[in-house]
Amino acid sequence: MVSLIEINEERGGRRRSSRGSNYSSTNGTGAGAQTTTTSRSGSNGSEKMRKLLLGIGFWVQGLRCLPWLGVNFFLKDGLRVDPATSQILQNSATLPMVAKPLYGIISDSYYIFGQRRTPYIAIGAILQSISWLAIAFLSRTSISFFMVTFLLLLGNFGASIVEVANDAIVAETSKQPASSKNSKPSSSGKLQSFVWMASAIGGVAGNLLGGVAIEHFSPQVIFWMFGIILTIQFLITAFIHESFLNLPKTSSSLGIKNQLSELLAALRKPEIFCSIGWFAATYAIVPSLIGTMFYYQTEHLKIESSVLGISKVVGQAAMLLWGVIYEKYLKLAPPRKVISSIQVTLAVFMLSDILFVKGVYRAMGFPDSLYVVVFSGVLEVLFFMKILPFSVLMAQLCPAGCEGSVMAFLMSSIALALIVSGYFGVALASYFSVTGNDFSGLPVALLIQAACTVLPLHWSYFVPDAVKSKTNAKEN
Repeated sequence: MVSLIEINEERGGRRRSSRGSNYSSTNGTGAGAQTTTTSRSGSNGSEKMRKLLLGIGFWVQGLRCLPWLGVNFFLKDGLRVDPATSQILQNSATLPMVAKPLYGIISDSYYIFGQRRTPYIAIGAILQSISWLAIAFLSRTSISFFMVTFLLLLGNFGASIVEVANDAIVAETSKQPASSKNSKPSSSGKLQSFVWMASAIGGVAGNLLGGVAIEHFSPQVIFWMFGIILTIQFLITAFIHESFLNLPKTSSSLGIKNQLSELLAALRKPEIFCSIGWFAATYAIVPSLIGTMFYYQTEHLKIESSVLGISKVVGQAAMLLWGVIYEKYLKLAPPRKVISSIQVTLAVFMLSDILFVKGVYRAMGFPDSLYVVVFSGVLEVLFFMKILPFSVLMAQLCPAGCEGSVMAFLMSSIALALIVSGYFGVALASYFSVTGNDFSGLPVALLIQAACTVLPLHWSYFVPDAVKSKTNAKEN
């Protein structure tokens, strides 16, 4: 009897302990599920906050075409500047963009109020606001050519700081691992496509508004409007703390020397340095004739400013469409093939410009204004469409910890290449005696431009076709 009672008690104890373990297991699972749910909601909140900050930032970045459209007419009609001087001024005004690696290293190294991205965005926004509002409030009689140059340099200095911080956030977020097994990592290009489309929407709004505003208001009014928008961006950014963005944590500030050494170490990698060098060369060796074409269209063909505004809207709409197409169909395509295809398309459009200048389309009954709206608008943005696939590639190649520095180096290389391209274009136009009144040498200059565009394709092998992820490398 005793043995039976002991056995029953032992069995009962086992059942009780089993129930207790089941209860604790269920409790643990519930707590884990609750933690996962909280984590997911926090992640979703951070993602929304990031998209808000980046959406506004890149939208304003795209909207910068609004005041720069006013600058074109302000220099031509207000200060009576010739085409060569206007192009030299506008290219020289982008010199602060060349120093982007320095801004990237500083933002990676020095924290402001415990933050290293959002304060720099706020600082850049307020510098731009000061620049454009200063130009807006100065009358045509009191403002000098050198004062305009200084204020444009200040505005681009602020814009470059904002772009460095925004690009660093995109690059850092793209390096984050997926939150679950079924979710895809952000490095697939979703965030890049999002900010690309935000910038394109800003460009559409800016050019559409600019084309209408330039007909009814002075350029100073346009500068004032953009200055107010930048002030609003500053206020929004100032109230967003970086902790809400859930950016990758860094142990401590590495300092400028360490950041510089990390940047140099990253640039020693052939796949990064050669790719950036080739990509910058695709801009530098192509002479820019955008300023010359602007004077040709407005002075020689007497194209109205509203038509130019619509042309730029069409171009920005093409940029927006390109972002959608790339996200849906081309984000997994080899970047080298995508960039090379865009380069060939550029050359074809330049050859079409030769027929346009020679009056071939006009003789066929195709209006000049229609060509400017469709072809000129798309050609102007084709130069920048290849940045999207290349930035996705660089985000994948960029080592962790110096995303801001590497992406800033990329953008500064492009900025320097565009400056060289602009000076090259001025020299080419001057060599063929293209002035504000004589455009007889423009077709030959356009032919040389098209030839220079296809020249870099011979060295396109510097750009890798694909990037092998670390997870795939481990599996192999």
